[in-house]
Amino acid sequence: MYAILDIETTGGQYNEEGITEIAIYKFDGHNVVDKFISLVNPEREIQPFVVNLTGINSKMLKNAPKFYEVAKRIVEITEDCIIVAHNAEFDYRILRTEFKRLGFGFKRKTLCTVELSKQLIPEQASYSLGKLTRALGIPVSDRHRANGDAMATVKLFKILLSKDLEKNIIKNNVKVESKKKMDSNHRQIIDALPSVTGVYYIHDKDGKIIYIGKSKNIKHRINQHLTNDNSKSKKIQLQIATVTYEITGSELVALLKESEEIKRIKPLHNRALRRNTFTHALYHFIDANGYINLKIDKANGTENLITTFTNRQSAKSFMFKAVEDYELCQKLTGLYSTKSNCFNYTIKTCDGACINEEASTDYNNRVNQLINKNSYANKDMIIIDKGRDIDERSAIYIEDGVFKGLGFFDLNYQINNVEVLKSIITPMENNRDAQHIIQNYLRRNKNLKIVQINTST
Repeated sequence: MYAILDIETTGGQYNEEGITEIAIYKFDGHNVVDKFISLVNPEREIQPFVVNLTGINSKMLKNAPKFYEVAKRIVEITEDCIIVAHNAEFDYRILRTEFKRLGFGFKRKTLCTVELSKQLIPEQASYSLGKLTRALGIPVSDRHRANGDAMATVKLFKILLSKDLEKNIIKNNVKVESKKKMDSNHRQIIDALPSVTGVYYIHDKDGKIIYIGKSKNIKHRINQHLTNDNSKSKKIQLQIATVTYEITGSELVALLKESEEIKRIKPLHNRALRRNTFTHALYHFIDANGYINLKIDKANGTENLITTFTNRQSAKSFMFKAVEDYELCQKLTGLYSTKSNCFNYTIKTCDGACINEEASTDYNNRVNQLINKNSYANKDMIIIDKGRDIDERSAIYIEDGVFKGLGFFDLNYQINNVEVLKSIITPMENNRDAQHIIQNYLRRNKNLKIVQINTST
């Protein structure tokens, strides 16, 4: 659990500042579950430059509660939380100073979104909250007011959680969770999980991730892990202390994240499960007569690969449908072995490419339509899919035929501006598994929105 906050102060000499406004959002990693926003009477003068910056003046604070009147609420909302702030060292110091004046030892773990942003979103021109949110396309209202800046930090932190491929933020949070919340009673673990699409992480008592999986229904999948009696499930049942999860909304995002993070983190109980996600591929070559031929063969990573398949049978099923949809020749697609015409020519559903009757340019045009539909080679595009909530969408970014990564967006501006797009995207490896996952998903989901982009601007 996180307490994401922002504090406005009077300014003045070090450790003599007073709080004029505070906003705290209690965030469970997915949603805001509680919030506290209040002006505070600092019982001291506000520096003129601060008044100009924030718009908060002494007259506004005359009837505001003093710090001792809100202290209990601050303690309660931050209990068992990691404090998250943009320049956390400053906000945490101000809070501790105020509590110290009351004779109370306030102590919490902290996370700084400035430092996290430098690690996870490198090469930004500035890491000030205003400039960083503009670079990421995050809308901010009431800049330099506690509520506006705290809500902007919530949105920034959600992006940082997505970009943390090592899952260090999650693992450290698990360690902070109190023992009562880390009870490994299996029913309590299951009851706390949502029935949503996403990636889940099974942790041991030390917070270490021991298994990563994806599911369209996380609650149901964890229930299977904790009730099955196979060897892997029994080992997980003995070690599980808690489960964290990342909602993706999109099955494609979940598949890509699962594949990437298993390779990166190498959890104990995923190691024995590594296998090729595909075995066969569709290739093309040009024969001596100038016709593009298609063939299904074992996937070997060579050139001219169009798309990949989980097994030979799914590849053949795809090819039979493609012959029908694109009016292709059975012989030139490897489905009918003959030295003369194919069977479809006999029943007049093939125009004779197999015996050089149809012009190669006409035939090849239809083959290229199939290739373009099922391959993203040399393309600059974004695959738009479901997001984590109703107002959000996911973006899978392809540049020059290379999978660059994925992210989430609320505003079209964030994907229409290439520089902003690159900032919100979590970089991921363009390996053969990722390529197969994307191609297979595109094949199965014909109505996905695909946006062609111009990366030269």
